[in-house]
Amino acid sequence: MQIAIVLFDRFTALDAVGPYEVLSRVPDAETVFVAERTGPVRNDTGSLALTADRTLADVPAPDVVLVPGGPGQTEQMDNAALLDWLRAADATSTWTTSVCSGSLLLAAAGLLTGRRATSHWLALDLLKGYGAEPTGERVVTDGKYVTAAGVSAGIDMGLTLVGRIAGDEHAQAVQLLTEYDPQPPYDAGSPQKAPAWLVEEFRTRNRFILT
Repeated sequence: MQIAIVLFDRFTALDAVGPYEVLSRVPDAETVFVAERTGPVRNDTGSLALTADRTLADVPAPDVVLVPGGPGQTEQMDNAALLDWLRAADATSTWTTSVCSGSLLLAAAGLLTGRRATSHWLALDLLKGYGAEPTGERVVTDGKYVTAAGVSAGIDMGLTLVGRIAGDEHAQAVQLLTEYDPQPPYDAGSPQKAPAWLVEEFRTRNRFILT
């Protein structure tokens, strides 16, 4: 099994690394980072780079496609090279997945039309414009399409996928070995739980308003 994680300038690190940490533990799977060009790709803060060892063209038919989100997603929405690759890879993939605003790229490629999907809470409503049905769920599975909400939800998505690919017991083993047992010090991880003033502050500074 080949798992391809897409990189582009100004991706969000945990969107890619969280699922990588989980999915790379699928038995007999090869996990590769791909981009338009090989070499380092910088995250949204510019302080971290992941290396794309293969180009999109080098990986034409992965079994699993994973698209992260991040501020750089906006510039990729009309990137024909990436969108064409997503369509071609999806034609033969077993699973096509995304984290955070990466679902907007899947939607822009026409892959989520008529499907339930999720995204970062600030980007959720934009899915409607591409014919998808947005939900507020943390992980959404619709056929072979698995989308995750914002950033940290990629770990949940990864575990969900490991369970589907390798079975529940293996997924539980991965969860235990990675000690994924969230006990956050604050209960402000969703707009429904966070202080109203904080939610409003982020809504007014929302980059997706202009997308």
